[in-house]
Amino acid sequence: MQSVSEILHHRRYLYGLLMAGLGSILFSGKAILIKLAFGYGANAETLIALRMLIALPLFWGIYWWQAHRQVMSPLTLKDQIKIFSLGFMGYFLSSYLDFLGLQYISVGLERIVLYLTPTIVLLISYFVLNKAISRLQWYALAVGYLGVIVVFIQDASSTGSMALLGMLLVFASACSYAIYMIGSGEMVRRVGSVRLVVYASSASAFMSVIQILIYDPAAVFVQAPQIYWLSLLNASLCTVIPMLLIMIAINRIGSPLVAQAGILGPVSTLFMGWIVLSEPITWLQIGGMGLVMGAMWLLVRNDAPNKQQDPNNTKPIDPEGANPLS
Repeated sequence: MQSVSEILHHRRYLYGLLMAGLGSILFSGKAILIKLAFGYGANAETLIALRMLIALPLFWGIYWWQAHRQVMSPLTLKDQIKIFSLGFMGYFLSSYLDFLGLQYISVGLERIVLYLTPTIVLLISYFVLNKAISRLQWYALAVGYLGVIVVFIQDASSTGSMALLGMLLVFASACSYAIYMIGSGEMVRRVGSVRLVVYASSASAFMSVIQILIYDPAAVFVQAPQIYWLSLLNASLCTVIPMLLIMIAINRIGSPLVAQAGILGPVSTLFMGWIVLSEPITWLQIGGMGLVMGAMWLLVRNDAPNKQQDPNNTKPIDPEGANPLS
């Protein structure tokens, strides 16, 4: 017979997996909402401004809640400049490039390309930071990018040459977020993951407002009602709420298991695109997606022993959902 502590442990483990899976699925819904908003005539500049403006008070509500639970050390000017830079790379530029790319490719290809973020982190670490890559990791990289090529062939057959532009924009988004992930490693230990997310998101919101003021100051006030509702859902249901779910899941079951549960993201995106947007699902897409998910699973399995050996290993929360290892 199981003891009470074992039952509670298993229940905590199960709830953690459910939260991680649900968070990944909700994150993936962002692309669906953006595609729907494009159908009502919105552009990327307006959508990113609305998303960040609506999400900002929600993020600060989370910060206020945590600030009352623990004492936070003040930030230096150097910390503030670094967080602002991280907010530009990780939240503003990454999101903007992603939104632009979604105009030209399917949500399935977009999510799979973003799912390659850990491989980009690995390559930057190898070529720039001179960190070693194991043979298994090289195999995973090759398999992952082969999978993206397979799915891209499917998109290109229906959207033509614009699919290449869309994929390159989304890949640039993943590269921007990978730079954020590498640069935020030290900061998240110093300032905490929630505070880093809130401050970086605030910087992104500020830059989004500046951009829309330059592009079209009246744009955020003259959109169709459907765009405001979609932006509200995007900011809350597909940004802030899944961020909380992922944060709690990491605390309950750890980053490696959360990363494995993140595999639900590309799968759910493919089927949501089919149901909501009538995007076709082919065996070519399923095969390419399987290659990418298999590659990410290999990377997670290879990285798990290192995390277990380093109990102080901490990674930033990913409000974009682009990086399943966050």
